[in-house]
Amino acid sequence: MAEGSKDQGGTGTTDPEEDSPNMIVYRKIEDIVTRIQDEKAGGVAIRTVKSFLSKIPSVVSGADIVQWLMKNLSIEDPAEAIHLGSLVAAHGYIFPISDHVLTLKDDGTLYRFQSPYFWPSNCWEPENTDYAIYLCKRTMQNKARLELADYEAENLARLQRAFARKWEFIFMQAEAQVKIDRKKDKAERKILDSQERAFWDVHRPVPGCVNTTEMDIRKCRREKNPHRRTVSVCISSHMSANSAIPKGCERKQHTSHFYFLLSFCVCRLFCVALSSRDPSQQRVKKWGFSLEEALKDPAGRDQFLKFLESEFSSENLRFWLAVQDLKRRPLQEVSSRAQEIWQEFLADGAPSSINLDSHSYERTSQNLKDPGRYSYEDAQEHIFKLMKSDSYARFLRSNIYQDLLLARKKRGHSYCIAHIGLILCFIFLKHIPGSFLV
Repeated sequence: MAEGSKDQGGTGTTDPEEDSPNMIVYRKIEDIVTRIQDEKAGGVAIRTVKSFLSKIPSVVSGADIVQWLMKNLSIEDPAEAIHLGSLVAAHGYIFPISDHVLTLKDDGTLYRFQSPYFWPSNCWEPENTDYAIYLCKRTMQNKARLELADYEAENLARLQRAFARKWEFIFMQAEAQVKIDRKKDKAERKILDSQERAFWDVHRPVPGCVNTTEMDIRKCRREKNPHRRTVSVCISSHMSANSAIPKGCERKQHTSHFYFLLSFCVCRLFCVALSSRDPSQQRVKKWGFSLEEALKDPAGRDQFLKFLESEFSSENLRFWLAVQDLKRRPLQEVSSRAQEIWQEFLADGAPSSINLDSHSYERTSQNLKDPGRYSYEDAQEHIFKLMKSDSYARFLRSNIYQDLLLARKKRGHSYCIAHIGLILCFIFLKHIPGSFLV
């Protein structure tokens, strides 16, 4: 890999980013990692380790990596080899399979190599929406090894508040990815899950750990390439040069700025009006496909809850939603929230008592001796089946749902008028001197 980059440099066709300090470091680390994985050339043996009830595929021990570094890189001090290995781990090239802290230990701790797809040399800049999808996907997988850590649960709650308007899209993306993952081989899925977790441990590290992606050398290099600056930088540089503008042009420039702000505000008002409209007919129709589809949509949940309240049976859905919320709570809040749910819905004399079969009730009461995010799994499943077989069918026949279907058909012309108004707004702004459309 390193030789290939040198050959490209000799031909003069290399991307300028290849010569950046970050990329030079990445290539050197990748050369070391490639040599460690090459068993034929004296690398570390990658093996499958037998655990108590399962097998752990494709792992090496931390001691094996430290010994290889000392032997092949002529390192005499074990502390220096551990430090070098920890730097490699901090960049995500190797990672412990059971810890979020990316450091190398000289013991029997098991490590796994990161897939080249996730290497930092690919210039990953993941967005918060990607992180939200990943965390949301973790909450859907009922496995102890995939349970969210405290800081991840807090991050998920923060992202859910930040992306409240698009959370439905994030949730649907996470569900689609989970369905695809379930079709993969069990051992392959276990490896991919750990590699994805390690990728996010690099880009969204544990609080207190070093973020190796925080200082981006490319941002510093933009100062040498003015044409690569972002629009916001260009605007700020233009605004800072106002003092050099001749006095005769000041009024014209202020007028231009005024019309720019006016045109932006008018267009923004139309966009808000269009985006805040009620659910479309297509969305309302999807609620009739299944109860799952209705509960996925925030508007569908609200309408179903409204229907249940009209029948004085909303406690079932409120219990189901409370359990869903419990699964996303930070770990320190789980125990107290689990007890609150019990007191509200299942305890003797509960204000919103629900009907459970004896088996689900016994399982739930046993689970609450050591409360967790999934203590109410059996009870939630039983209540969901009750709603699906009884309340949901009546909801689809109710006036609430039928009126929504008809209302969506009648409102199509009002949206056309809104779109025509937006077009007229643009035509009006185009004839205003100083407008951004001129």
